[in-house]
Amino acid sequence: MSGSSPNKSGRRTFLRYLAASPLFAAAGLTPHSIARLLEVRADEAAGGRNSDVGADGVLRELEQLAQDTVIQAPDQALSVLDFEAVARLRLPPAHFGYMASGVDDDATLRANRQGFTRFQLRPRRLVDVHRVDTSVSIFGERWETPIIICPCGSQNAFHPDGELATARAARAKNHLQILSGVTTTSVEDVNAARGRPVWYQCYPSDDEHVAQAIARRAAKAGCPVLILTVDLNAGRNIESQLRAARLDSRNCADCHGVGMASYFKRKPMFDGLDLSHASDTGDPSMNWDYVKRMRDTVPGMKLILKGIVTREDATLAATHGIDAIVVSNHGGRAEDSMRSTIESLPDVLQGTAGRIPVLVDSGFRRGTDVIKAMALGATAVGFGRPYLWGLAAFGQPGVEMVLTILRRETELALRQMGATSFAKLARSQVMEVGARLQPNGQR
Repeated sequence: MSGSSPNKSGRRTFLRYLAASPLFAAAGLTPHSIARLLEVRADEAAGGRNSDVGADGVLRELEQLAQDTVIQAPDQALSVLDFEAVARLRLPPAHFGYMASGVDDDATLRANRQGFTRFQLRPRRLVDVHRVDTSVSIFGERWETPIIICPCGSQNAFHPDGELATARAARAKNHLQILSGVTTTSVEDVNAARGRPVWYQCYPSDDEHVAQAIARRAAKAGCPVLILTVDLNAGRNIESQLRAARLDSRNCADCHGVGMASYFKRKPMFDGLDLSHASDTGDPSMNWDYVKRMRDTVPGMKLILKGIVTREDATLAATHGIDAIVVSNHGGRAEDSMRSTIESLPDVLQGTAGRIPVLVDSGFRRGTDVIKAMALGATAVGFGRPYLWGLAAFGQPGVEMVLTILRRETELALRQMGATSFAKLARSQVMEVGARLQPNGQR
């Protein structure tokens, strides 16, 4: 009798499901880990003999299925998660590990997604939502969408066009873009590709003069906003990233070199600076006096603090005259607090008491995620890894499609909420699981 046995056919169907499912990547599973899980013995239909499938056979089958089931073009994507599977296949293990990993046990990385399940939406019906306005105002400027392109460094590791492809996508889709302080493309070139100055994110550096020089360069380039990152000064344990690097057969030092001197050399924003006293992109001694000196360095720029996650620090930021806050844990890459940014957002909003705008990032993947943050009171929402998946998968067209999908989902979710604009989205339309709803519709 020709053809596959029922057991083999069933196994292949199951493997195809695993390879195509977004859960495959979201759970941190690789073909190797799945293969180890599926070391089973299958009975052959003929003669009742057992045949050892083995991990190697399952691995080969699963890797081929992964190749067969991922999307082949940007317009085939149904959600931004479809791009992650392509990025995983196309990038070297060390590069994908750098993009995908968190710190310690990656608990905060996972918490950023799980946190959204703690909030439920309360849609309203019988509202005319034929026309909706998804625009937001930030520092007096109107943007078509609250979706911001987050600062993500080293983008040439994901695509040869790197930050230039992202900037061109931001220009094509008219999104606010924030450029990373450890960009692999200069701010001047990114501004030219974007068609206007971007916002600039700065790491403090353990040599304050270096950070100040970079801030002045961003100001000279026309960047209207300086975003000072404050969540990495204590250092971090990038355990998962280092484990991923071990799976890479290449010698990373051939491209990257060794040590901070080589690192600075690969980042054009450090060109021409005296780096003899700089050994890191964080400064453990950073305090509010440091922040004031940075503001005084570039008085014409708005100053935002990125990495604030508590009510106490939010209150201090507003008291010190900071122009805005980004609620962020660096996408789970700062500290392993196990607390998501969507759960931190209400705490921070309470601390600012409406005195300054509050933006939020880390873990956002869906339009409904955007709606939850906006209903809680956020001014705008940042996305990082999703557009990097699109960049790694298809370059600029991939980034554009990620933005298109996110905007489409956000508009759809806003309509489903019965709101014609974010201003019409009520705080009572999002509630924490288990909270009691009062008769007046408030929590």
